[in-house]
Amino acid sequence: MVAAVVCIPMVIALLICADELVDRFACRWARWRSRRRERRVVARLDRAVEADALTRNIDLSRLDRPDRQPLEQLATELRQLRAHQVGGGRATVWHEATLASYDNRLRLACAALGIRQHLDELAGADREIERVRVEGLLHRAGLILPGARPVHRQRRR
Repeated sequence: MVAAVVCIPMVIALLICADELVDRFACRWARWRSRRRERRVVARLDRAVEADALTRNIDLSRLDRPDRQPLEQLATELRQLRAHQVGGGRATVWHEATLASYDNRLRLACAALGIRQHLDELAGADREIERVRVEGLLHRAGLILPGARPVHRQRRR
């Protein structure tokens, strides 16, 4: 009789907390099934597109060269050089040197992102057009430069 009196509160507490325990178990089971389903889908996609064959010939060591500049640093330098280009009142030699440095950084950014560019081969207006094209491709790749996006200013009335 004493055991029944002692066990009754524990049974009542177990019944009250049972729904929480069942809920925890059900949530963990659902998460496990979801992760398992995702892993199976990814494995099926890998087999379908033969991902190993696509990435087998990529040499990742060339991306880890010590002389390679980080893309963030290139983006910062491109933005700074672009700001120097916009500033007027400078000598022609200054403008040409800034433009040459800007083109060099564009080449490095294109090489880092695997974008083809022809800045070396062109001169004059053709190089300007190629520069705009390269800026657009870099913008599409996620490297946003001030001159690559249109500026929309709203008029205040």
